Parts: sequence; structure tokens; C-alpha cells
Amino acid sequence: MSVLVEHHAPRVLDGHVQHNEAAVTAALKKETDTIPIVFVVVSDPVGDGFVASIARPGGNITGFSNVEASLGGKWLELIKEVAPGTSRIAVVFGAATAADGGSYYLRMIGKAGTSAAVEIIATPVHDADEIERAIEIFARNPNGALVVTPDLTTTLHRATILAAATRYRLPAVYSIRSVTAQGGLVSYSVDSPDMFRRAAGYVDRILRGTTPSDLPVQAPIKFELSVNLKTAKVLGLTVPPTLIARADKVIE
Repeated sequence: MSVLVEHHAPRVLDGHVQHNEAAVTAALKKETDTIPIVFVVVSDPVGDGFVASIARPGGNITGFSNVEASLGGKWLELIKEVAPGTSRIAVVFGAATAADGGSYYLRMIGKAGTSAAVEIIATPVHDADEIERAIEIFARNPNGALVVTPDLTTTLHRATILAAATRYRLPAVYSIRSVTAQGGLVSYSVDSPDMFRRAAGYVDRILRGTTPSDLPVQAPIKFELSVNLKTAKVLGLTVPPTLIARADKVIE
């Protein structure tokens, strides 16, 4: 028996490694409905039509999502910890590349925003100029912050987002760990290498006779928190010692 594992050579754009796991899974799905496929790091496998449901995939595809239901709330919680006065949050996402056109993460963050009494502002973008303009307009009113969700557009243009967040003194939480090393304030992300290690177990079970339809899609179980104290100082923010103590990586 063969198993197709959704793992591919990444694209390199603007010096950054880019991934498009959903697109690769979609391409594999078109090629076969019999050979088992195990995907890794796909945000919305149900919305993308890869599986019938999380618990019962129902076909030849299963795998590991990079989204867990608490992520939206965690991103907002971190914003409020480093900038307690925040009352407005712009959710920045690629209009053409985000999961479900951005709605997938917006729904998740919107629910958390209601509980936290924070206004959530959808901020779809396509390119660097649009990112700069959108953040500049958002920053005209006080008590704002950013949540930058993971997709090809925000990853490709992360330097522009970082520069604008610093220029307009906006606290921001990112979903990719490496962004803090480049000047981002805080990142909270899934541990992707752990997901690939777990995927190997699914491949082993399939090769031993288990069908993908009997293997539920798995959510991430390991997360990484990174904080850049240099950026906090530039923004005039004091990071609570409790947050520093919880961080997996602190940049000083």
C-alpha cells in the first residue's frame, strides 16, 4: 500500500520560506480518491472539502490541522496582557490566501473578542501597499493592536507588517514563531515539527491496515510562545513577569 503525505518542497519568496499546504492537499485530492493521503498543517480541512468532518473524515484523506479552537482567545489574551488598554484589534489576513477568505480565523477571534469586550476589525490585504495603508488608517484611532493570522500573504509581507506596527506603535501578536526574532512583539504558534512527527504515526497505522476514514483529524497539542522585550521597550510597553516566565523564548 502507498500513502501520500502532504509534504513538499517550500517556495522561497522575498527571502522567506513559503508553504501552501492546503493547495498541495487539494492537488493530491484531484489525482486520487483511493490512495490514502495524510495532510499536515492545514487550517480548515472541512471548509476546504478534504474531509467530511473532523471526527469522521469519510474518505481517503485525514491528517493534522494547525488550528485549535482556543487559538483566537489566546491571541487576544496575549494582547491584553502586554497592552491592557487595548479596545480595538485589527485582524490582518490575506484576502486571497487566508483560510475561507479570512472568515475561518475571524469567526474564531470574533467569539473571543465578544467575551473580552474588544472590537474586532477585519483587515483583508493583498500586497505591501495595501498593508501599509490599512495599518496607517487603523492607527489613527487610539487603543489599537494587531493580530496577524497565518497565510501566504501575511508571511510574504511580514517585513512590511513589522515595520508598520513599529512605526505606528501598535502591539501585535503573530502566529509564526520566527517573526519575533525579526522584531515582532509576541508570537503564539503551533509546534509544526511536532505535528509532522505525529503524522508519522498515522502513516504507520494506515500501512498496517487502518483506513483514513477511521482516523480523526488531529488538532495541535504543542504550542510555542515567544516574546521580544526589545520591541516592547520600543513600543513603551512593560511585559508582565508572568508572561516572560511562560515564554518558550525571550529575546532581550
